[in-house]
Amino acid sequence: MRTVVYFKNRKYEIDLSSPLDISIPLTNKEDNVNAWDLEAPRIEPHTEGEFIGKVSEGAAVNFNDIWFNPHSHGTHTECIGHITKELYSVNQYLTNYFFLAELVTIAPEKYQQDFVVSRKQLQYALGNKKREALIVRTLPNTTQKLNRQYSNSNPPYLLEQAAQYLVDKGISHLLIDLPSIDKEKDGGALLAHKAFWNFDGKRRMHATITEFIFVANNIPDGTYLLNLQMAPFENDASPSRPVLYKIITT
Repeated sequence: MRTVVYFKNRKYEIDLSSPLDISIPLTNKEDNVNAWDLEAPRIEPHTEGEFIGKVSEGAAVNFNDIWFNPHSHGTHTECIGHITKELYSVNQYLTNYFFLAELVTIAPEKYQQDFVVSRKQLQYALGNKKREALIVRTLPNTTQKLNRQYSNSNPPYLLEQAAQYLVDKGISHLLIDLPSIDKEKDGGALLAHKAFWNFDGKRRMHATITEFIFVANNIPDGTYLLNLQMAPFENDASPSRPVLYKIITT
């Protein structure tokens, strides 16, 4: 099924029949993707007295309790409330859900003792393109990203200058296949987060960061329509399901 959409007075034909889900699902397994030294998420029947919320145990319905942390256990979208004293909810600040997005693939480069995504790499990948959203797939890109235990592994991250470049380019929504755009242990500096949200200036309240995505290798780099779906949690971050749609013509 195809439909026509308009962005900034330009017409795009979209293929709605083949959505490309780039989220990582939440499971109750020990190999659920994880970071920040948390235990695995739990999805288990609610129990109360003799009641067990499971049909196979005699209940009329399955009635599960779920414990998880959106930042640690899968694809999530966060707003500036992630790093502020004030309470800001991503549910209040993500109010549009479709964006023209560019998917780029980058091999993080060595920087001191780390691997990072640099400003120069983003400049090369984006060129003169102007997009509302940027999706970064890092190399190597294997299905191990679906189950990796990231705690104490010092995964790649964005340099502050790289995040500032995205602000200068007008990118409002950044999606990446890493647990954080900042270094795992940086003493609370959060340089990339602060740069992307312009923390010390006129804050970019409607800008979002989505982490822990997974973009399969059979999805080519290029321009897509992004549908950024998100559970309506009143929290700084919420589980999310970014979906890409191919653009047939422009």
